Amino acid sequence: MNPPVKLISVDVGGTLGEADGPGLTMRLTAASPLPADQARAVLRGRLHTQPVLTDALAAELSAALGIDPADFPRDLPPAPLTLYPYTLQALRELAGIAPVVTLSNVTCADADTETLRQRLAPHVTGLFPSCTTGYAKPDPRAFRTVADHHHTELASMVHIGDDWTCDVLGALDAGAVPIWISKGRPMPGNPPAGQRQHVHVTATLADAAALLRTLTTPEGTL
Repeated sequence: MNPPVKLISVDVGGTLGEADGPGLTMRLTAASPLPADQARAVLRGRLHTQPVLTDALAAELSAALGIDPADFPRDLPPAPLTLYPYTLQALRELAGIAPVVTLSNVTCADADTETLRQRLAPHVTGLFPSCTTGYAKPDPRAFRTVADHHHTELASMVHIGDDWTCDVLGALDAGAVPIWISKGRPMPGNPPAGQRQHVHVTATLADAAALLRTLTTPEGTL
C-alpha cells in the first residue's frame, strides 16, 4: 500500500451513532426559513467554530438565519449519543491499523467531549470537535489541524464520515483519503476530476474497518 495509513479520523454523528433528540444545530435549522443546506452552512461557519455561545453570537446567528432572537434555544443539555451496535468493535479494529481520533462538527452547546472520550476509550486516542479546534469541516484546516497535531502528512490520513460535503469533499480538498459511509444512499455527486479513485464507499463503520484492513495489506491500494 502506498502511502501507509498513519492516522484515522472518524466523524461522530451519523458515523459512530445517533443523537437521542435534536441538538442546537437541528433546532436552528428547523426554525430558520432558509433552505436547510443554507442554514447548515451558516451554522458551520458561525456557530460550530465558537467555543462559547454568547448573547452577541446568538443575536448574530438569529439575524443570519432569519429567526426571532427570542426563539433562539438556550441552555439545552447535550443530546445523549446512542452508539451503533458495531461501533466499538469497528473502532477496535481500526485502532489496530493506526491511531484513531474523532473529527466532528459540533456546537459548544452539544459537545460532551469528556463523556464521549470515556465511552470510546481505549480505541480512540483524541477528540477534535470543531468548537475546540476553531475549524469546521469541510474547511481543509480542520483536517490539517488533526494531521499536524499527530505530525502526520495528510496523504497518510484516512477520514471516515457520512456527510458527502463535509467528510468526503472536505477530506479530498485537504489531501486526506475519504471513506464515505453511504448507509445505502447513492453517491450525491462526483468528486473533483482525477480524485474519484481516492473515494471509498461503505455502508457502515464496520464495513469501513473491514475495507481498510484489506486496503492496508501488502496487496491493497488506497
